[in-house]
Amino acid sequence: MAQARPGDAPLIHDLIGIGFGPSNVAMAIALSEHNARAGGGEAVSAHFFEQQPRFGWHRGMLIDDATMQVSFLKDLVTLRNPASEYSFLCYLKSKGRLIDFINHKNLFPLRVEFHDYFEWAAGQVDDMVSYGHEVVGVMPVVRDGVVDHLDVTVRSGEGLEVHRARNLVLGTGLRPLMPEGVERSDRVWHNSELLGRVDALEGTSPSRFVVVGAGQSAAENVAYLHRRFPGAEVCAVFSRYGYSPADDSAFANRIFDPEAVDEYFAAPKDVKRRLMDYHGNTNYSVVDIDLIDDLYRQMYQEKVLGTERLRFLNVSRLTGVTETPDKVRAAVTSLVTGEETLLDADVVVFATGYSPADPVGLLGEVADRCLRDDDGRVRVERDYRIATEPDLHCGIYLQGGTEHTHGITSSLLSNTAIRVGEILDSLLDRGRKSASDEARTVADGTTGSAAR
Repeated sequence: MAQARPGDAPLIHDLIGIGFGPSNVAMAIALSEHNARAGGGEAVSAHFFEQQPRFGWHRGMLIDDATMQVSFLKDLVTLRNPASEYSFLCYLKSKGRLIDFINHKNLFPLRVEFHDYFEWAAGQVDDMVSYGHEVVGVMPVVRDGVVDHLDVTVRSGEGLEVHRARNLVLGTGLRPLMPEGVERSDRVWHNSELLGRVDALEGTSPSRFVVVGAGQSAAENVAYLHRRFPGAEVCAVFSRYGYSPADDSAFANRIFDPEAVDEYFAAPKDVKRRLMDYHGNTNYSVVDIDLIDDLYRQMYQEKVLGTERLRFLNVSRLTGVTETPDKVRAAVTSLVTGEETLLDADVVVFATGYSPADPVGLLGEVADRCLRDDDGRVRVERDYRIATEPDLHCGIYLQGGTEHTHGITSSLLSNTAIRVGEILDSLLDRGRKSASDEARTVADGTTGSAAR
């Protein structure tokens, strides 16, 4: 792709995507399919920038036996276009595993397999992405008092490039969340980096791990470390009596239906809050019941045999972490008695979740033109476009960070295929309106910028 240096005339794209995780891979596929149908008529020019050197999605969490929590039919395309050549079933066909998968009689693939599907899909549209390119800033292009383009500055090994866009789609993902005052180190990990770090422990005979958290990732980490290091004790620390099962019953799963986004968006503020309270147990700090049963079975078996390596410090919380040259000391305090237990461990793993990236953190002074609600959160329209001041005619779309406006499912994989289709429809509708406005402006003999 041609490059523009600072000071040159920038390239102009209808859409620039920041980040190239699953959501923006799905966006690129939707655009590719649309352009193939549209020919030169309504084709959308787009490019994506990803700071990673290649596609990767939670690589540190691809434990060999961990499965997806969503059906394979909720892939990058099927709910939007069941005939797509980019579906998980087409991926299986290309790998020669379609019949084997059918015989497996399972809706939930291994996570490592779904990651391979994502890589395969990303590879089909790799002409639309530049890896190893980090977006470092966005500036408004003002003409006649109106912002109708945005200049996106991108840094790579070759220096800085500037690209001009009529619209942006932000898919910058989530950031690992650590407790306040706790910093990651060689012995203090976030679960997102588990597999990237655990190999370094081979041959060191670790004696104890402490895993903090009560969700799916925490339970998977406990099971994995217990299996991987048969000589080590694994201590799970959480404030509940036990892991809570995920509610994946058929009726509760309606919270993940595309229609649920419409309903949540239209609901009053107090109803939104109640819906999140009612159905948080479909997604947050919950564990698959099969994994809960496996861990309890293993714990009980060890008690019977007198070989307890799996310990659960429940109704407790981690109150301190102190590193020494060869260990890390975890202070665990009972929420009932206040009694403190000190555990000297080789590693403490925090499975404490993620926080969404600041949706406007890269936008610089453009962020000042983005509207916010009474709680200081970015206002988002139904089409996932940030509400902006009237003089900003560019569309800025979010793929994430929309739970407060669109509900639980809005940024999850369950809704990805539908979401990118809605964003594409919005882009096309706004483009048609812009073309119509320009035509009227010319016909009327007036001047001024058309809305983008």
